[in-house]
Amino acid sequence: MDDRKLRILAAVVDEYIVTGEPVGSKAIMKYVGTSSATIRNEMAELEKQGYLEQPHTSAGRVPTYNGYRLYVDRLLQTNPLSEEERHMLDEMMPKDEYSEEGIVKSASNALAELTRYATFVSSESPKFSVISKVEVIPTGKRLYVLLLIASNGKIKNRTCRVEIDLTREQLDYFSDFVKENLEGVPLDVISDEMLEKLETAMGTYLLTLSPLIRGVFDMTKEMSARDVDISGVGNLLQCEDFDQNDVISFIDHRNELHKLIDDSFSGIHVLFSEEDDDFIIGNSSMISSNFAKNGRVAGHLGLIGPMRINYKKVIPYVEYFAEKITEMLSSTDDEPNELEAESGEETEERT
Repeated sequence: MDDRKLRILAAVVDEYIVTGEPVGSKAIMKYVGTSSATIRNEMAELEKQGYLEQPHTSAGRVPTYNGYRLYVDRLLQTNPLSEEERHMLDEMMPKDEYSEEGIVKSASNALAELTRYATFVSSESPKFSVISKVEVIPTGKRLYVLLLIASNGKIKNRTCRVEIDLTREQLDYFSDFVKENLEGVPLDVISDEMLEKLETAMGTYLLTLSPLIRGVFDMTKEMSARDVDISGVGNLLQCEDFDQNDVISFIDHRNELHKLIDDSFSGIHVLFSEEDDDFIIGNSSMISSNFAKNGRVAGHLGLIGPMRINYKKVIPYVEYFAEKITEMLSSTDDEPNELEAESGEETEERT
């Protein structure tokens, strides 16, 4: 494809993003210094190649999915944020929030407010994480706190109630058993079958220690699940580009969004609904970027909107908030306080 066709395609996409109406050759003349007849011929060629389509015989052209894909991959030039915009975005982030969950949730809410689309934050896929340490701590009569630490830095705790007060010998046995059988085991291989085998291996200790071993397995399942939190879902209902039934279906199945998040990409990633069967909303696009903590990918921030989205404007917002999350997570480097905050998750009591 020659340079003129590329410039015409970029102009059609830019114009259609602004107006939402089929784009004619005269509207393109202000972008490309050539005659209307030449532009019409080039647009006809782009249509034959599958990058544009004509809704009606007498109408102008609109981009196809292939047109958007080429535009994003080769032609898009985003607008850098001004100092005023950066200051505005900084003001939308909390100044006294130190928890990881609170920081990423605030960024997602701010992005939804700015763009008027649905936004999401997700935790890192734990597929490469292993169980680093399990501790059991007596806290009261027949009550014990389990502390589970994974290699990706995640910490879970849970309060368990047992039938009798455990002796030091029983607690030592449990600690040694867990160290031998679970420490170093990847989170994503933990299964009900493994639990059954370990319970059998505990022999006579199973009766008293069963609540503890089951508590450990429950926490590993929680750690293995990818958490996806969505903000601004109601914005999608107001988008004229979407079929409302698709949006309602998405709301009902929002937890399945994690299937679309790809850990193999770094930086900005744009995915179109035509590229993945797991996309519930037709004619949509998803823009995401990862954020890091202590030099490792910790999760993803992104938004869902129509294919006719202002990529030049929106992508810098996603990039900046992802960078801001990374900066704020990296600044919370007071290890004792950080661990205390993370381990202060809601505990559950098993009876």
